[in-house]
Amino acid sequence: EGFERGDAGLVELTTLTEYDTKYPFAILFPPERPSTNLARTVSEAGLKQFHCAETEKYAHVTFFFNSGREQPYAGEARQVIPSPRVETYDLKPEMSAPEVADSVIDALNSNQYGFVVVNFANGDMVGHTAVPDAVVRAVEALDREVGRVLDAAVANEYSVLLTADHGNCERMINLETGEPHTYHTTQPVALFVIGDGYRNLRARGKLADVAPTILELMGLGQPEEMTGESLLK
Repeated sequence: EGFERGDAGLVELTTLTEYDTKYPFAILFPPERPSTNLARTVSEAGLKQFHCAETEKYAHVTFFFNSGREQPYAGEARQVIPSPRVETYDLKPEMSAPEVADSVIDALNSNQYGFVVVNFANGDMVGHTAVPDAVVRAVEALDREVGRVLDAAVANEYSVLLTADHGNCERMINLETGEPHTYHTTQPVALFVIGDGYRNLRARGKLADVAPTILELMGLGQPEEMTGESLLK
């Protein structure tokens, strides 16, 4: 028959994280933005840098890469390449990888930049479609275009760190359900250091170790705020 409900007199509401800046509630785990990052460290060392991606991943090499900062640092140049206008990227698996590679190669050949960062979108965006033939074409395109960038980097005496933050293309079918596997995988990803002679790397690492590794390759000091460790032995 139920019971009579009274006014509980809500005293306080706390959220786990910040869902919207307009909410007045207390937050248990407010967003944190690092006081420094790789791009800032490079800039403060007086070096120029070049950040490049196509539209789908442009934020990943600018806003996200720079710890939520929209404004470029001093000496930071940016190039966005338009992504293809298609409904889904299995229709254009190559995406804009050739144009992204062209832009990065021009930057490398200019010898203006002490640091260059590029994000190729194909593996993630085409991988999400889980269309096997398209994913194969995407990986083949990446192989060609990343290869061209590596050739230019080595020719201009750059060291290259090649890695990813998650997998996708290596699994197209959910092994339990038989359905298309359209989401990220959780296996460890590879990391390669190319173009600066043979180097021993630690067998396992984490994303926080990538920036310290780059800084060591560049001969720059690691800020105290960076908690990762260089992967170079």
